[in-house]
Amino acid sequence: MLLEIRHVTQYHYERPVRESLMELWMQPQKTARQRLVSFELDLEPAAQVFSYADSFGNAVYHFDVPQPHDKLTIIARSAVETEPTGERPAHLDMGEWDRLRSEFVRGECFDFLRPHGFVETTEALRGFIKSHDLDDLKRRDPLTAVRTLSETIYKAFDYQPGVTDADSPIDLALEAGSGVCQDFAHIMLAVCREWGIPARYVSGYLFTDRDAGDRSDPDATHAWVEVFLPSLRWVGLDPTNNMMTSERHVAVAVGRDYADVTPSRGVYKGNAESQLAVGVTVRRARAAMAEPEFLRMARPSFAGGRRRPDAVLKQELHQQQQQQQQ
Repeated sequence: MLLEIRHVTQYHYERPVRESLMELWMQPQKTARQRLVSFELDLEPAAQVFSYADSFGNAVYHFDVPQPHDKLTIIARSAVETEPTGERPAHLDMGEWDRLRSEFVRGECFDFLRPHGFVETTEALRGFIKSHDLDDLKRRDPLTAVRTLSETIYKAFDYQPGVTDADSPIDLALEAGSGVCQDFAHIMLAVCREWGIPARYVSGYLFTDRDAGDRSDPDATHAWVEVFLPSLRWVGLDPTNNMMTSERHVAVAVGRDYADVTPSRGVYKGNAESQLAVGVTVRRARAAMAEPEFLRMARPSFAGGRRRPDAVLKQELHQQQQQQQQ
């Protein structure tokens, strides 16, 4: 499937700020089942862009806008060709639990076995596990267990934007019984790690299909979970939409939780509040695309997105707002 993605992020400031420094996790991955055809960034004001690979292998872009500005616009355009996921077995043998406890797995996946940031075992999570008899799933093979866990989260929570924010702990969604993909991914990660199954957060996009029952927002970034099963390696599950990942999922970055792979984050200098506007479109490409480009800086342009006021720090150096993954 050939997909075109347009991701617009705009920061508005109530008065000009003196400088902005930003980091972006927006370039889709290059993997065996996902070919990055092209990627480009438009910035307004224009800035020189640098890149590096973070500790998880994600492509990160960073730039500095050193002159006064009252608006910062970032437009990321991507073209990605995805392949259907290979056929998966219906289940695994029970020996997979022993393989998960091996020294190799525990060393190779150390970062994805521990609580971190938003992914932690709280009293509310323990209550959720108990009320849904989730620990009973450990009597089944790990693949069946994580599939059933994903389905349980899908059925237990309503999809409702606005209940939580980008920095909300999992307890807020657990108590409300609703949230968005970011919350569901964090809850699933916490349970999997509690079971001893390595699990990582995946930030990306979904080509939404309402006829297939997708309930996530088609105009926002998306998030799901990948679990490591020694017999299959990394396996993707989307608890928001009760499905295994497919060619409609485009992975951008992986990490321990959302904070590792925030689509955009940074700081600015100045005594001004800010507002964040975000818009995402994912559509099927009409024709074949050119060969891969790592980065091309294009002429600055702008397209509007949704506006959502966030709290900002009343200090000389302000943290840029973040968008919640839905």
